[in-house]
Amino acid sequence: MAPIKKSKKAIESINSRLALVIKSGKYMLGLRQTLKCLRAGKAKLVIIANNTPSLRKSEIEYYAMLAKTGVHHYSGNNIELGTACGKYFRVCSLAIT
Repeated sequence: MAPIKKSKKAIESINSRLALVIKSGKYMLGLRQTLKCLRAGKAKLVIIANNTPSLRKSEIEYYAMLAKTGVHHYSGNNIELGTACGKYFRVCSLAIT
């Protein structure tokens, strides 16, 4: 079974909400900071790029399950997630606090 493609409108909606989160400043970028946020119980939502290595992805999902935090799998790769965050570098994972 192939994954269901999201419409362009849904992707734009996620990107606009992501821009709002970045503007508010309540986020942590990167694997180490995301895991630190999850362990502390501060994260409300975790966003993971679709080309994140499977071991990292499962580690983040495990900590999120323990912290009872939601996980959103971003439909784009880490370059697109970084661009959506307004950064000029790749972002594999992002925790919204």
